[in-house]
Amino acid sequence: MATYLQSLSLFIVFTIFTIAAIHGSADLVLEDGYTVRTVFDGNKLEINPHSILPRYGSSDFIILDSSKSVFYTVSSPLSQESEIKRLSGSSAGFSDGDSASATFSKPRSFAVDLKGNVYVADQSNGVIRKITNRGVTTTIAGGYAQKTGKVDGPAQNASFSKDFELVFVPEKCAVLVSDRGSQLVRQIDLKVEDCRRSPQSVLGGAFLWVLLGLGVSCLVGFIVGIISRPYVIPQTGSLLPTLFQRDVEALPNPSGETSTDALLRHQKRNC
Repeated sequence: MATYLQSLSLFIVFTIFTIAAIHGSADLVLEDGYTVRTVFDGNKLEINPHSILPRYGSSDFIILDSSKSVFYTVSSPLSQESEIKRLSGSSAGFSDGDSASATFSKPRSFAVDLKGNVYVADQSNGVIRKITNRGVTTTIAGGYAQKTGKVDGPAQNASFSKDFELVFVPEKCAVLVSDRGSQLVRQIDLKVEDCRRSPQSVLGGAFLWVLLGLGVSCLVGFIVGIISRPYVIPQTGSLLPTLFQRDVEALPNPSGETSTDALLRHQKRNC
């Protein structure tokens, strides 16, 4: 019995030291000041938010439900009262067209350009699709390949693996393809109009700058008015002629003497 208790004690001590060693070796640094809160509950809406991105040119977000192959737009701020609209997709498949007829095959990655167009990495179909603001879907890359691969060239003839993701790069006006299945990074140059901000965002930015400019001008004018107020003399007062006369008297003549000096000399002569 004593031997059993001794063995059990050694086992417990060994276990404690093992756990302490594991936790002691972990480089864990917890930083305070952050809060987690739920702003969108897909369980109540029967939407599985696989990924979400902001939509440029508006305050909306785009949510991809990969399990249903459907894209949604969600109004901001995100909450249970947010307005939700179907952008494109209805079931698993491969067809282009409007929001009601377009289908995808469980995509898991997408990107958004400055005009709000959505670029979809439709991996199972081996293609890259584009959804416009109006929900119209087209195929922009891989349409003719109909098989996996890593062929470059005209986008319609290109081929991709079954494992790739997309990211929009506004500085390059391009979409980068992280083709993990082929261990490649590919680039698709977009059209110039796709890299311009929507008219709403441009007008909004210009209006904001105008307001800021007017505000700064008014503030500067107000400050200058306060500073210069003591020096502004009403025309009806008698101080302005006096100051002007003093300034004139203080001015030197060609001989180097002031008007006041000349007046004193003249008075001495009269005496």
